[in-house]
Amino acid sequence: MDEIKIRYCFNLGQERHEVFDLQLDARSLEVINVPCRNLPSWTRLEFHQCQHCPLDGKEYPDCPVAVNLALVIGRFDHVFSHDKVDLEVITDERHVSQHTTVQRGISSLLGLLFAASGCPHTAYLKPMARFHLPLASKEDTIFRAAGMYFLAQYFLRKAGKKNDLELDGLKKIYANLHLINKKVAERVRSATQTDSSVNAVILLDMITHLMPFIIEDHLDEIRHLFTSYLSDP
Repeated sequence: MDEIKIRYCFNLGQERHEVFDLQLDARSLEVINVPCRNLPSWTRLEFHQCQHCPLDGKEYPDCPVAVNLALVIGRFDHVFSHDKVDLEVITDERHVSQHTTVQRGISSLLGLLFAASGCPHTAYLKPMARFHLPLASKEDTIFRAAGMYFLAQYFLRKAGKKNDLELDGLKKIYANLHLINKKVAERVRSATQTDSSVNAVILLDMITHLMPFIIEDHLDEIRHLFTSYLSDP
């Protein structure tokens, strides 16, 4: 399989539909059908650039995250955050449908686009993009993020490299993502007329911002799920 295809279909009522057909490279796990010409000015790297951005403007004239978001931003200027939508997400593995709010649907899509953008700070989320779970709850996200990070530590250990079982690195990843979300919200705010896309970023950032503070407490709350592993044989 050379490509991973993910379709987001927003049925907004009154025969209004917005459909996004994303194609991810199966190896790099980055979106390959992004626009490459006539990009809006708000995608430029230096426009509300993150203070911790490691990219060189000469090599990367446009922000990778913003380029991905150019697929979405502007197509929801006719709706508001709490408008209702029938959302369908179709992958090779599953077909998810839910009646939800526009901001929650967009937020789910943006989470995928962030992870698959090629930004060095969001690249750690690529495994979650590969096994994308649309409309994930807070509990889903914490469980999946922690599982992903622990599996990464397993691979590091197998490679003879330093590993982290205290989740310090995961907390740092999410702290960096919070800084990105703040700047992306500024970019989106400058490019849109209604609040749907901006609030989608804010909704996405709620769990991102809280993750470093709640992850240990939440993991303690689900410890009982692993009784079979923890009990004496």
